[in-house]
Amino acid sequence: MNISNKNTNILITGAGLCGALLGLRLAQRGYHVNVLEKRPDMRTKIVDAGRSINLALSDRGLAALELVGLGKKVRELCIPMKARMIHTIQGDLITSNYSGRAGDFINSISREDLNKLLLDKADEYDKVQIDFNDEVTAVDIKTGGVTYHDSETNTEKQWSPDILLGTDGAGSKVRQAMARQREFYFSYSTKWLPHAYKELNMPPDDQGKWRIEKHALHIWPRGGFMLIALPNRDGSFTMTLFMQAKGSINSFESITTDQEIMDFFKREFPDVVDKIPDLVDQYKRNPVPPLGTVRCSPWTAYGKTLMMGDACHAIVPFYGQGMNAGFEDVLVFDKILDESVLWQEAMERFSIERKPDTDAIADLALDNFVEMRDSVSHPDFQIKRAIEMRLEHAFAKAEYSSKYSLVTFPSAGVGYKEAMMKGRAQDKAILWLINNGKIKLEDSAESLLAAINKKTAEVLWHRS
Repeated sequence: MNISNKNTNILITGAGLCGALLGLRLAQRGYHVNVLEKRPDMRTKIVDAGRSINLALSDRGLAALELVGLGKKVRELCIPMKARMIHTIQGDLITSNYSGRAGDFINSISREDLNKLLLDKADEYDKVQIDFNDEVTAVDIKTGGVTYHDSETNTEKQWSPDILLGTDGAGSKVRQAMARQREFYFSYSTKWLPHAYKELNMPPDDQGKWRIEKHALHIWPRGGFMLIALPNRDGSFTMTLFMQAKGSINSFESITTDQEIMDFFKREFPDVVDKIPDLVDQYKRNPVPPLGTVRCSPWTAYGKTLMMGDACHAIVPFYGQGMNAGFEDVLVFDKILDESVLWQEAMERFSIERKPDTDAIADLALDNFVEMRDSVSHPDFQIKRAIEMRLEHAFAKAEYSSKYSLVTFPSAGVGYKEAMMKGRAQDKAILWLINNGKIKLEDSAESLLAAINKKTAEVLWHRS
């Protein structure tokens, strides 16, 4: 099938963030797009609380939103977060900026608000048709056809598009169908963390203001577990407790009674207790979803079907890049469409070229969990970050960027894999130089940069 044929019948499964953005972009390219979504239209129904981690929108995701003309509108929904604010168990506050450059920050945004914005924008295009409450029940990978439950007629129906694009999340029916076929080798794994998460809400104070610093991502690191908080526009904070599901004194299985809950928070997060009046009720009411990493290959089959986003590369949330990676999928695919003649060619290129970057951000997200819960309060980590801030303030991105900046505020063309390789080498180099007394924070920026670049090159050479 030729990409230039705008009469191509495209079906997308899933109208979440990635699916809505993909459908919108394809309509802007002139295609007729149908989207099947099993959930009701969130613009007409209240979304359940406690089931969705608040989002951190950064440069990669913003680039995709700029592509579809939503950059300005989405920024109106954001609260800039310029730093991590670390809460020690003794009650001290340690601020760690995300970057030494003033214009680099991440943004707290409501998943619901962002999804609604994308759906509203898609509604501006007659070429997009989104059918809500219609759940896909079966997928034929070879033909690209789907069976779905039509909510209007309460019957099972079939749909046979020219192209099937699966953006139906971590529990993807498209991926499940690919895993069942036996005509090509499909590799698939889900690796679960022993940790799960529970959302809590810190309401605004009596004046409707934020009870803690608004322009920061707050972290209470406690070793094997942690609490984080992201600001919302209404003055509240969405808080997320990450903790082992079971098998530990500090686990969701072990902390269940009113007394156990209060004792746990008074012991580990004493500065939070008086800021959440209904803490115990929220803790008992809200669910405990698991945390896992999905990897699979290939993402495409028979020149008819392609997966994107969480359907083929769901990750844990500790780098704040899951949604950004899904949005960047659309950006990368859009560029590949410009460079390809046939749909099959474009889908195969995307599957092969994009996977190394999504594997890299999956690994980085797991690394960052350890950093956030264990390392951020360590003196060596704080010295390293202070040195990185100095270098980012003194030099352009092309000369120096920390691993976090390479991932989150990249220069043009820097993928996740390149960011991981260079960033890990830099981290190892800086810590070695600190621990061996080769550099100190008071050194000139020029001498710090020279020493770090030299040691980083040595680390990369040994790894090659």
